[in-house]
Amino acid sequence: MKRMKIGIIGGTGGMGRWFARFFQNEGCEVYVSGRNSGPDFSEIAKKCGVVLISVPIAVTVQVIERIGPLLPESALLMDLTSLKEEPVKAMLQFSSAEVVGLHPLFGPRVKSLAGHRIVICPARMKSTFPHIRGLFLKHQARLIEATPEHHDEMMAFVQGLNHLNSILLGLTLGRSGVDLEELKQFTTPIFKTKLDILKKIFSSNSRLYAEIITGNRHIGPVLSGYAESLAELRKIIDLGDGEKVQKRIDKTNLEF
Repeated sequence: MKRMKIGIIGGTGGMGRWFARFFQNEGCEVYVSGRNSGPDFSEIAKKCGVVLISVPIAVTVQVIERIGPLLPESALLMDLTSLKEEPVKAMLQFSSAEVVGLHPLFGPRVKSLAGHRIVICPARMKSTFPHIRGLFLKHQARLIEATPEHHDEMMAFVQGLNHLNSILLGLTLGRSGVDLEELKQFTTPIFKTKLDILKKIFSSNSRLYAEIITGNRHIGPVLSGYAESLAELRKIIDLGDGEKVQKRIDKTNLEF
């Protein structure tokens, strides 16, 4: 196969840069388009047989609407967003290209793909993506195939509920007025990890977490279950009945 030309829209962000390096190391010719730098969409479409979108969730569909119609049927269009239903739907609607949704289940700090998961949502398969899949497998990535709908259902728990729980912890700490520096002197290793997560959410990229929670249409029932479970436990805790709390935990019968 001739040298692949890959355009990454949003390639100046964390994950965009990560995949730019990955494909460059594989001998691909990579063109990176940032908000105020790099080739424009028409140039990306002319030069690249593979286009990867790595922009914030809130603008992903807008970007797809712009780049999609410029791509020929022979191109491959993919995205890296944490939610898959709307991006995949938009890629199918606004392009005639091969379409695959990707969600790397890791952050830009990892050194290699080995052992890390990537969710793949094939939507319009042709001939190019198998080569991309082969590169992922070559580096020992763990590939999980799912429909966009099932992916988002799982992410309602893995990301939505998980991040909401962290946000609520941070909001509760903020409401309490507790001195965080003093609190750190009392932390266990697990709680220190939680504080590190809170720092990431509250200090650097709150927009990402807000979009992951609010953009997932499957989050409603999950939040309802969360609220019901909290209300149920609150009643038992107010009674000071540890045995009932234990019985409620054991009754859940989660099998890990």
